Amino acid sequence: MFTGVASLPMPTLNEADFYIHELVPVDFFGTTVHITTTHVCTVIVVIVIMILTLFLRHAFFKAEREGKMTAASTIVEMGVDALTHFVEDALGKKAATRYINYIGVLFMYIFICNTSGVLGLRPPTADYGTTLCLALITFVMIEYADIRYNKWNSVKALFEPFPLFFPMNVISIFSTPLSMSLRLFGNILGGTVLMALYYGMLPWFAKIGVPSALHAYFDIFSGAIQTYVFCMLTVTFIGEKRETLA
Repeated sequence: MFTGVASLPMPTLNEADFYIHELVPVDFFGTTVHITTTHVCTVIVVIVIMILTLFLRHAFFKAEREGKMTAASTIVEMGVDALTHFVEDALGKKAATRYINYIGVLFMYIFICNTSGVLGLRPPTADYGTTLCLALITFVMIEYADIRYNKWNSVKALFEPFPLFFPMNVISIFSTPLSMSLRLFGNILGGTVLMALYYGMLPWFAKIGVPSALHAYFDIFSGAIQTYVFCMLTVTFIGEKRETLA
């Protein structure tokens, strides 16, 4: 009897690994917590940032001493100029000096986290704990700018245009870190899940060449866009809470 061609075993969803794994248990004041893949990948990202920063710093000062431009020093100058114009356009020249360092570090950290998938890592920003912490730090800076520059008007604004709007104004304030963290988390996690499904559920011949294009979109292009959006929202919200100084 003809039985047909035996079908190849198809991968299952369990083979698509996009989860956060608990690696090492740690006793924390009587409570067991775990070092996870997010912690390990975060440490790797920080080390990469430190090495990259030291290398570019050395290359820049070496080029200045020797009086000739190199590719590394040109990248540093272009990056600093772009960052300066980006922050100054939103906050003004005088105020930009107070926030440019934070925005620069934020941009570099989020971008390398978002694009760490090309290195085979699970992006730390695909963990909501990471994006929520980033959004809360930004939220504190936004509210600090509001209180510093608007003083009692920041409290008065909670009751405008009518006192009945107070609950909605409070919700609007605390929705800022929630929306910023969820936007970054959702976009990066979506790309991580899709890449894991691709690697885990398709046969080997479908993985030749195609993943490079997918990584270019989900890791590099999408990661760069989400980095820009997060930093743009940060300077925009700070700019709305303070007086723009020329």
